[in-house]
Amino acid sequence: MRWIRAFAAFWYDFVVGDDWRVALGVVLALAATAGLAHSGSNAWWLPPAAVAVLLWMSLRRVVSVRRRRGE
Repeated sequence: MRWIRAFAAFWYDFVVGDDWRVALGVVLALAATAGLAHSGSNAWWLPPAAVAVLLWMSLRRVVSVRRRRGE
């Protein structure tokens, strides 16, 4: 049982990492891409666009926190 908990903790830390919002955004972007591709649409553009938006949101959040701290 102990190794199962360690295995799950490793994968949680590996996938989620420092920001659960980015991990959730990636999952939603992949699901939306799969849905668009399944419906016959051209969905190649969605993952790069999602990565750009998620990166911008993550950096904006970090910069605003550091500005509030005075760093």
